Amino acid sequence: MRVTPTKLADGRDLYYFDDSEPYASGQATRRLDDPRPLADRNAPFRDPNSGEKRFPTGPEMRFDVLTGEWIPMASHRMDRTFQPAADACPLCPAEPGAAYQDGEIPDTDYDVVVFENRFPSYLRLPDQDIHAEWALDGDPAFPVRHAAGRCEVICFSSEHGAALASVTERRMRTVIEAWAMRTAALQALDGIAQVYPFENRGQEIGVTLSHPHGQIYGYPNITPKTQAMLRQAAAYRAKTGRHLLSDSLAAEARGPRVIARTANWIAYVPAAARWPVEMHLAPLRAVPDLPALSPAERDDLARLYPRLLRGLDRFFPPLPDAAPSPLPYISGWHQAPVEPSCRGLGRLHLQLFSVRRAPSKLKYLAGSESGMGAWISDTTPERIAARLREALAEVDQADARHPGPGPAPAALLGTDVPLPAGPNPGRAGGGAAGGSGATGSAAKAGTANAGGAA
Repeated sequence: MRVTPTKLADGRDLYYFDDSEPYASGQATRRLDDPRPLADRNAPFRDPNSGEKRFPTGPEMRFDVLTGEWIPMASHRMDRTFQPAADACPLCPAEPGAAYQDGEIPDTDYDVVVFENRFPSYLRLPDQDIHAEWALDGDPAFPVRHAAGRCEVICFSSEHGAALASVTERRMRTVIEAWAMRTAALQALDGIAQVYPFENRGQEIGVTLSHPHGQIYGYPNITPKTQAMLRQAAAYRAKTGRHLLSDSLAAEARGPRVIARTANWIAYVPAAARWPVEMHLAPLRAVPDLPALSPAERDDLARLYPRLLRGLDRFFPPLPDAAPSPLPYISGWHQAPVEPSCRGLGRLHLQLFSVRRAPSKLKYLAGSESGMGAWISDTTPERIAARLREALAEVDQADARHPGPGPAPAALLGTDVPLPAGPNPGRAGGGAAGGSGATGSAAKAGTANAGGAA
């Protein structure tokens, strides 16, 4: 694989990640110049009303004194591109001579590409004091800071109609390398507290561009969800001297909600899953983040993850006379924060969840969830796991009927891959990775009950 950096016309960074020839070997290079007449986003400009010289200002974040959370104010995002036609997609490769010429990728093709978001929620400007804090309207009750983080877009394929579930093992491996390399790069930036690679998929989730892509956020603060998990982990360590995420993973591996396992990874539905469809995926070895994965772990993930996604797409059987509908989901990598004092409490794992609760129904976050943060599940984690195991078996059967190149599929059930155990319980959880199968009736019950009551 070869990484080629360049700059877009407005000064944003772009990186080509190539795994195909002649680009991977360097025999050829992607187009590096961006021909669009975009103004440098960091350059001063003239105010159209006063004519005064002004400097760009990035988004700010305001402190919610009632909850202790920092809320970014990124009003410029109201103008971002929303569901354009396929021939006007800014994530597709350039097409010389076409009517649409405002795409983000200069070359006429690419394997995987990463670039800075044109409409970022977080943005650090040159010479900006990232540690500055001031009072809103001069009132110290309301602190304000620069939302000085970084937002990047990662395109998984140049094909507009593709999906991460359908990419080849080699391409998935390139995506993993991009996740890991950009995580390491963002973690090294001054002021970045946490890095979160994620994918929003489907209009039901709120996706504004249908091209297969994800995002990588470098937050200037530890996010509320991670803070809550760190509090739990710190309390658990103070009480037991052990590592909460490792011990909970070992317990899940002994339970009935395991849906897939390999020599290096385990996928399961967590005991307190709150979404109609939810899955966690974690390496058996305790690592803080994606850059810490070994080559073997990355190879294994490249085989397993697309299979899991294909299984998730089969979770809800289509309605009569209706075409199958891909599952809308949010999938994100929880990584340990940068801060050394809390980094040891974190452990890499992926959480994937969907708002779809039946083939034609969505779970809306209504009064209890949205107003009070008190979650109510319409199904049970055991039913979700049973249906996911059945869906993965369907994927195996389909792959057996239409075999393709590549290694044998990852094991689904019945293997005996132990979790690593060691003298330091904070490093890894003990115990064997056990699981149980699901009967067809249990799986069907899971599907029927996933819809719940309106």
